[in-house]
Amino acid sequence: MNRIIFGIFFLIFASLGFAQPPEITAKDAKAQIQQIFRSHVSHKHFTPELIQRTLNNYLDELDPTKTYFLASEVSHWADASPALLNQVISDYNRHDFSEFESIQESMILAIERRNRLEAEIVGAKLPSQVNPDEFKELAWVNSEQELRTRLLKIKALQLEAVENFEEETRENFFKRLNKRRLGREHEITSDGPKMRQAQVLVHFLKAASSALDSHTNYFTPAEARQFMIEIDQRLFGIGAQLRDDLNGLTVVRLIEGGPAELTKSLKVGDRIIAVNGEPIVGWEITDAVELIRGKAGTHVNLTLLRPTNETEREKIDVKITRQEIVLKETRYDVSLEPFGDGSIAHIHLYSFYQDPNSSSTSDLKQVITDLKTEHKDKLYGIILDVRSNPGGHLSQAIGVTGLFISKGVVVSIKDNDGNVQHLRNIDSNKVWDGPLIVLTNRGSASASEIVAQTLQDYGRALIVGDDHTFGKGSYQTFSIEPTAHPRVNPKGEYKVTRGMYFTVSGKSPQLHGAQADIVVPGALSQLDVGESFAKFPLEPDNIPAKFNDDLSDISPFQRKKLRLFYEKDLQPRLHAYDPYLDILSKNSSMRISSNKNYQNFLKAISKESGDEIELFGQTDLQKEEALHVMKDLIMLMRLQVHSTRASHPAQAGA
Repeated sequence: MNRIIFGIFFLIFASLGFAQPPEITAKDAKAQIQQIFRSHVSHKHFTPELIQRTLNNYLDELDPTKTYFLASEVSHWADASPALLNQVISDYNRHDFSEFESIQESMILAIERRNRLEAEIVGAKLPSQVNPDEFKELAWVNSEQELRTRLLKIKALQLEAVENFEEETRENFFKRLNKRRLGREHEITSDGPKMRQAQVLVHFLKAASSALDSHTNYFTPAEARQFMIEIDQRLFGIGAQLRDDLNGLTVVRLIEGGPAELTKSLKVGDRIIAVNGEPIVGWEITDAVELIRGKAGTHVNLTLLRPTNETEREKIDVKITRQEIVLKETRYDVSLEPFGDGSIAHIHLYSFYQDPNSSSTSDLKQVITDLKTEHKDKLYGIILDVRSNPGGHLSQAIGVTGLFISKGVVVSIKDNDGNVQHLRNIDSNKVWDGPLIVLTNRGSASASEIVAQTLQDYGRALIVGDDHTFGKGSYQTFSIEPTAHPRVNPKGEYKVTRGMYFTVSGKSPQLHGAQADIVVPGALSQLDVGESFAKFPLEPDNIPAKFNDDLSDISPFQRKKLRLFYEKDLQPRLHAYDPYLDILSKNSSMRISSNKNYQNFLKAISKESGDEIELFGQTDLQKEEALHVMKDLIMLMRLQVHSTRASHPAQAGA
């Protein structure tokens, strides 16, 4: 069975709860976890340590802000006895999740207390100064009074965040927060044993899967669909960005090229109150959006309220045909920097996406080809910007790398059975062999790290940016079949860590990340961001380098056929940039140290002051300095060419 292989480090489902949990049984839950164990790189069954992680994760699933439970109420599970841990394993083997049901029952009592405290602190005096660092590593509080104090501090921080907005906006902000909290509490306190058990099992699946490592996850069906949207940067729907308001879903943006924009059926400010005749006011946004999305070519009927003036709205019914929406603005963008009589291209790639009609490889190939055609021989350098790019399809990391090298090993993967597979660029798709910089930061992860480190390994590119990248050297597979219209399992899907990946040098970026050749600090450079800060990270590893590719991992018959065309154009290990590294680094350091704006920026990020950092948001100082480094590199390489020609003058015979 084929699986989609991903190099991606995180996805945030900011508004994805699971108001309607999938209909799963205890038997289904155990089957899902057993499938994950069979595929996982290191864990094959529950141990007492994994059960302790699962219990802690379960508590965090229910109470991530630690504003419901008291320490005394959770100590039985948070620091479980060996006997309890073994009992939970025994129960699991018998499809018995009673310990997790007990946690859920305790949460219901904690919700009652939380709502009583919320009512008591209405109008209470808020603390004047609250340090946000208090909330970085929260512990369970010991008393109801401490819980009350924590709630007041949270409200003080929330009020500070919106103090510059108008009063109506502030009120709506707090109403939305309250609605979201009450909605989540309602999920947990839902009546009916079947619904209650489904909630317990979903929380268990999430807690148990993430106990293996921070990149193994269980997804509800809605989350699985959202995961695919994030990876492929496409969806099937009407092409509208919606905000969850108290009285419906408000249209805040129309996506370019989507059916809502093309047909002019919707306008920004419209409020959707019903879908296919079903009122959605009060629904979780997840459920409402699921109703709006659907297969391409099908219709959806929306009932909406459209403003006619400042105080009145008219009720309108519209019919929209769903289509595929490609989120182009979140795939890549291109800009040009004038340089001499030509230009330097800056290409910002936001993810490594792939769908039946396009991919990051094909799009970048077309972009670079068009730039070369337009500028002829006046395109002097390319900066490939993968800052904060979380990764994506592993095949696209190989394809994008292949745009800048000839044939050769790009990445090797070592699976859960210890087998090593070398993934090669075997096509001659190289479209750029000129000066190349990969711009990275601590948010560049997984597939981004493969591209950056492989191009660095071969000497094809310099890495410029934060001191290192994220440090995710593991790869995952997703249980959804890789088809044009993937079907989501109604019982949920999972992503599991199968093994480690290594670039051609044999090094894995796991924990340490791809190291910058020239450090140019950015907004993330002082933050505790990276795999080393994740829960339960894998230990780093190395394998032998594969610059001299003997194809030994391929069967003798296939090896003979492949060797005929593969070895003719193998990418050599280059050292063209090596002579310039010292001077490039010194020049960059001098520019940064003498740039008053940059120095103020560095002071701001060292204090982790979000307000101060935002003052520099209009100027991308890291990108500007990367352009300076590229200009220096081009000039130094030109000087080297002229020097070589001068020392070896042309000879003519008479």
